[in-house]
Amino acid sequence: MDPESVADIIDWNTFGQILEMDDDEDDREFSRSIVWNFFEQAENTFTQMDAALTNGDLDQLSSLGHFLKGSSAALGLTKVKNSCEKIQHLGAQKDEVGTTELNDPEYCLKQIKIILESVRQEYAESESFLRKYYDSEGSN
Repeated sequence: MDPESVADIIDWNTFGQILEMDDDEDDREFSRSIVWNFFEQAENTFTQMDAALTNGDLDQLSSLGHFLKGSSAALGLTKVKNSCEKIQHLGAQKDEVGTTELNDPEYCLKQIKIILESVRQEYAESESFLRKYYDSEGSN
């Protein structure tokens, strides 16, 4: 994977701060546990988002978008964070950047559905990258 596409997936400054907390650079137990915990949280959040989308629950979608935005930002997962922020805003019936009131629940739900598909792909890229990163770290 070339450095530019990696930079699209992960902000190394942010992720590096988590890696610095590892006591042992060979096993990276601390950062690995944070990342694996994130994977579990993200999967649960996606399941909850699917249910909220089915139920047309914009408030719940906004809340879940906010939650996953924070978790992904803490790891430096830029694309996932940005998409979750859009879901958060649309769930609050605002435009994707959060500046304009939309007051159009159907439009917001349609947009969230589209963004949710994208964020799942972005998450899958991030997960794959991080799993490979830890697999290669463990083989050093």
